[in-house]
Amino acid sequence: MKNDRFTDAQIMDVIRQAEGGVSVLDLCRKHGISNAIFYRWRAKYGGMDASMISQMKALEEENRRLKRMYADLGMQTNILKEALGKK
Repeated sequence: MKNDRFTDAQIMDVIRQAEGGVSVLDLCRKHGISNAIFYRWRAKYGGMDASMISQMKALEEENRRLKRMYADLGMQTNILKEALGKK
């Protein structure tokens, strides 16, 4: 997985500053991010606290692991079907 440049706490700090009245352009310039990144963060993390973000990331990781397991099982099933069909 790609390493993020900003931690969860930093992202929450940027969002809180924007909610506090600091302009988005100033925040983006100060932190070196684009407007699109800020609005993506706000859409994804707005209204959450740090514990909710960590829970969401843990669920995303578990979902990724389960999808990988499902894909592996499907591939094994296809291989077995092909092997049985060739007899």
